[in-house]
Amino acid sequence: MTEPEISRVKKAGYDPHGIEERWIKVWEAAGASRVDESLPKPPYAIVIPPPNITGFLHIGHAMNNTLQDILIRWRRMQGYNALWLPGTDHAGIATQNVVERQLADGGRRREDLGREGFVERVWQWKEESGGTIVRQLKRLGASCDWERECFTMDEPRQRAVREVFVRLFHEGLIYRGERLINWCPRCRTALSDIEVEHEDAKGLLYHIAYPLVDDPATTLIVATTRPETMLGDTAVAVHPDDPRYNYLIGRQVRLPLTGRTIPVVGDPILVDREFGTGAVKITPAHDFNDFEAGERHGLPRIALFDEAGRIASAIADAQIEPALYGEIRELGTEKAREIVVRRLQERGLLIKVEDHLHAVGKCYRCRTVVEPFLSPQWFVRIGPLADPAIRAVEEGRTRFVPQHWENTYFAWMRNIKDWCISRQLWWGHQVPAWYCRQCDVDNLLLEAAGAATSRTTLDGEEAHRILRDATPIVALSPPAACPRCGGQELVRDPDVLDTWFSSALWPFSTMGWPEQTELLRRFYPTSTLVTSFDIIFFWVARMMMMGLKFMNDVPFREVYIHALVRDAEGQKMSKSKGNVIDPLEIIDKHGADAFRFTLAALAAQGRDIRLSEERIEGYRHFCNKLWNAHQFLARYLPLLEGPVPVVVGKGGLPTAPTLDLADRWLLSRLHGLIGSVTGALEGYRFNEAASALYQFVWHEYCDWYLEIVKSRMASAESSREQQQTGVALLLLGLETALRLLHPFMPFITEEIWTQLPNRGGTSLMLEHWPKADPSWEAADAEASMGLLMELTRAARDLRSDLEIAPSKSIRLVLRTSSDHDDRAIDAVLPYLAALTRAEHVASGQHLDRPTRAAVSLVGSVEVHLPVDDLSLFTARQQKLRRELDKVEQELARVDKKLSNADFVSKAPAEVVTKEREGQTRLMDTRAKLLQHLERIEQLLR
Repeated sequence: MTEPEISRVKKAGYDPHGIEERWIKVWEAAGASRVDESLPKPPYAIVIPPPNITGFLHIGHAMNNTLQDILIRWRRMQGYNALWLPGTDHAGIATQNVVERQLADGGRRREDLGREGFVERVWQWKEESGGTIVRQLKRLGASCDWERECFTMDEPRQRAVREVFVRLFHEGLIYRGERLINWCPRCRTALSDIEVEHEDAKGLLYHIAYPLVDDPATTLIVATTRPETMLGDTAVAVHPDDPRYNYLIGRQVRLPLTGRTIPVVGDPILVDREFGTGAVKITPAHDFNDFEAGERHGLPRIALFDEAGRIASAIADAQIEPALYGEIRELGTEKAREIVVRRLQERGLLIKVEDHLHAVGKCYRCRTVVEPFLSPQWFVRIGPLADPAIRAVEEGRTRFVPQHWENTYFAWMRNIKDWCISRQLWWGHQVPAWYCRQCDVDNLLLEAAGAATSRTTLDGEEAHRILRDATPIVALSPPAACPRCGGQELVRDPDVLDTWFSSALWPFSTMGWPEQTELLRRFYPTSTLVTSFDIIFFWVARMMMMGLKFMNDVPFREVYIHALVRDAEGQKMSKSKGNVIDPLEIIDKHGADAFRFTLAALAAQGRDIRLSEERIEGYRHFCNKLWNAHQFLARYLPLLEGPVPVVVGKGGLPTAPTLDLADRWLLSRLHGLIGSVTGALEGYRFNEAASALYQFVWHEYCDWYLEIVKSRMASAESSREQQQTGVALLLLGLETALRLLHPFMPFITEEIWTQLPNRGGTSLMLEHWPKADPSWEAADAEASMGLLMELTRAARDLRSDLEIAPSKSIRLVLRTSSDHDDRAIDAVLPYLAALTRAEHVASGQHLDRPTRAAVSLVGSVEVHLPVDDLSLFTARQQKLRRELDKVEQELARVDKKLSNADFVSKAPAEVVTKEREGQTRLMDTRAKLLQHLERIEQLLR
């Protein structure tokens, strides 16, 4: 970046909003995250999990992209050519629903626009509103190469999708067939399993009698939650080992309310002898398990419902009694069920009805109950693609972190079924297949345009329903003529592809495939994928399969699976519970840096994250602490303008003829910090890296070294050289901390960095990552400083016990028990006096114990704080007893609640956990109060 660009960023005072807004603009204008693929640097690449263009930044996006940004900024500073490829997903059904709702507000339907007009309308909406999520990611600080932003429906990605589809089809790995699929009657489209959300619902279990054909007085009782589907039954199944029924296998029963008889079959896979009556109806066209059973037994499939979820207008195969069919024809499932149940009751065939809790699948977009639906669809033959993807993980070519997620991957991949990739929508990648009106005419039913549904294709004023046995002509572009008969009247398949199909190509389609680009050559396979566990199969596995198939290599070397972000009580966030944390509100209130650091600090592997605004506010204070440390240092930086004994060289390495204990300790701690943070990031232990940084900045740099330097500045006995050394090392410590903190807190670190000496024209984003220097390590200095800290804390605790004001001087007596103690204390004595505001400190093995003194023990060293005014002890004793009484009362209340078995067993788990955590805190507080009280009462005896 240039000097003018940086100067515009500088601003006094810590204001996260102003800082963040300006740095976003500066980074973007300077192209700080832009990648040049021709550079000889080692490559590091991440492709962003593309958010939906309909989306807004939610807590999952915030977690996922914060961790990605930490990795990219860290690797960039390490000298890698770090590419973070951004992009968005066209989100087929979600986007189509948004635009359809807009049309409905104006009293129009998509059919009023026609397919081409509707798609144009969606593109218009995308250009106007689809960039919201990208702007929000930038507010979070995402340092993507934004000039390379992709979209799953842009022309390069469309070309990649067509290429993959055509190749797979001609290899026999994509086919069109009639199978049972998830169907939304409202959206009129097939749904993937991930688009179906299951929830428990209270329903009824109906026990229905099926009379034996050869013995009508004997009935087989079948239990079902959906009596209306019995009209499409083609068999009844029993367990072959069930002595109640196995003698019936091979006989026929009469299907109530129809003119059909159906067989009794033995099926140990379908039948659970303990559920219901032990006899199960098989309806292959309306239940996934029944479909598989039908395949095993060669049963016909009778479809009862149309695309709208109503009883179809033509189902002769069912042989439903004419009077009943007249009543239920074109009714929805609920009304049809009422009528069927009533007719069964009238015939005495409804034996009983009982309450039953069962899972109901609903469309994730419109909440309509999803129907298993028999329909011609496009499928990927997945087995040949899955086997290489399984081997790649087994052989370690792709590694999961944490490793246990490999088990989830294997479980899904080893039980995989063919993938239904077609959707009955207008927005999406249209299947590149055509049908000939001339030689395939029997499989193309001409319908009036007004009757066109999602399963028809519009061509001017005509629409064709494409039947199961139609023969597709699959090509990269519209064929000029039918390759079989030469006919030139072709109809395009109306279906579009599952959104996950284009997403499965994301790691290589975003780099220009099928062209063999330099970007693809340099950055594929990518280095890391960061994602959540719920899409391991739906996205991760499919990228593995497609990457191995078309690039002959895995799409990523490592897959980091982050945890789920829950609320402070451990509950999953949802609008209905009112516990959703809005990232944008948090950023507005506390700033992106505090929010990002909180997410990283909580991102422990293997356990879900409990997020509260209080935690975020705590890390906002951390930002203030860092800012104030810089403000303190800035006051003394002029000391470095002259000859300085400590030189901060190119590598940040100090050299000095003499460094005292605290100076050597700071360098040793910096050495340890660099190693800890780097090692934690290499192992994806983001929380450990954040914890190490927090501990150093707040509890070591600010609480100790800065205070020691402050006392140096205030002491007349300190030489100019000592003061310069302190300031120089404060600068080195801050520079190092800023470099290490930058991936976590990019905005505040950039702002402070540009205000440091000789840093005005550079961006911290482009600085080098610190390297640990073994010559800085000083175990003896760390041990001595550890003793100093313990002694200082002990003296401060005694001062606090007696409520002696911090501004008032005290005396200390340290009674030792060995020469080793004496040497150790001699090394820290000057610091101890300054840090405790002690006017006099005496130490030695043979000192007398003061008559009246508060005392504490640090190892084998007795720390005495002599006090002449006994009233201090009495007042403190009374105050401690009052505090102890309050704690005892509250603890008794909590103990009583937790000893109540009804409360523990019936209260929500999170409430019980909260009470137990409160009990632990109260017990800790009581122990500390008793310890303080014991000290005081010893002095009053």
